[in-house]
Amino acid sequence: MEGLLLPSIANVSVQSLDVSHEAVRVNVSSTSAGAECPDCGSESTRVHSSYLRFPADVPSGGRLVVLRLRVRRFFCPEPSCARRTFAEQMPGLTRRHSRWTERLRSTLAAVGLALAGRAGARMARAFGLPISRSAVLRLLDALPEPAVPAPRGWR
Repeated sequence: MEGLLLPSIANVSVQSLDVSHEAVRVNVSSTSAGAECPDCGSESTRVHSSYLRFPADVPSGGRLVVLRLRVRRFFCPEPSCARRTFAEQMPGLTRRHSRWTERLRSTLAAVGLALAGRAGARMARAFGLPISRSAVLRLLDALPEPAVPAPRGWR
């Protein structure tokens, strides 16, 4: 089921799926044994606690998709590291401090690239993705600059 709901995301398990008329609720957790400390890079398997995150995702079939993501906190095993605990990250699904999935972020960025501020926000709302025009512009501002090809000489 993970391959169908969350393609190309490693170490993720779908615990349950509930479909109703208004929403699709998906309970997700990590299957990795541990996580890497973002400060020192040490691998830890010692769990401190866990908590729930509810990142917004792209609607599916006209229904709201609600992800219920179980995230674990780990103790950093390195005594010299200033960070005592840290939360695991799920690359390809979320990023630190983000309230959106990567899939939603890329969808909104594509709408923003095509239509920019106000028009992009209106189009996103039509797709069931409420966003302000300034948030669309912030997404565009955060995108990496495209690679500029080297100039070619005259022949």
